[in-house]
Amino acid sequence: MRGFLIVLAVAGLTAAARGGEISSVYTDLAADKDCVTYAAAKDGDGDWADLACAGYKGYPVLLAYDDARESVFYGFAPAGELPWESFVGFNSAGPKIEWRVDTDGDVMMPFATIHRWSVASSEDPEKKIEVLVVSKVAQMSERDGCVVGLVVATGNPKANETAQRIADEQTRTFACGADERVLVGGEVALPEFVRTESD
Repeated sequence: MRGFLIVLAVAGLTAAARGGEISSVYTDLAADKDCVTYAAAKDGDGDWADLACAGYKGYPVLLAYDDARESVFYGFAPAGELPWESFVGFNSAGPKIEWRVDTDGDVMMPFATIHRWSVASSEDPEKKIEVLVVSKVAQMSERDGCVVGLVVATGNPKANETAQRIADEQTRTFACGADERVLVGGEVALPEFVRTESD
């Protein structure tokens, strides 16, 4: 498994948001109500499942589960297998997704998501660390989506504001698989996160 990580000062974010007015819209993510399982492990094949979930105005959310860890893709998936993007420790994505939406006239385009995750601490598995995961939403034309930034929310009262800045300023020009994520720590260390490409 390989991942690429770098710590950047949030003050150094310079990319300007483009388009019209930016706002937040919230959707629910509950596997038992909002998702359909389209692939799952058979007996003796481990503990994994792939689910397609309702998102925002036709934009799907694809949730992959494997051994008490999750990977989430927002928007229209490219052909082939999606990369696995998740924390190394046991984790789960939260029940509410914030979509950052650019409204220009009658056109409303979600370009980023902010999703709160709960991650087991490497030092104490019973202790949970809250992290805001900022992702690029894959559009129908480009189908390029991935995690852009990670913000520790535990003990960080400005986590939401910081995540929104990353979403608005970084996601639309972010090159998945090439650009380095924005990482923002807090009172606790940011849990290790990896991206694994399919073979």
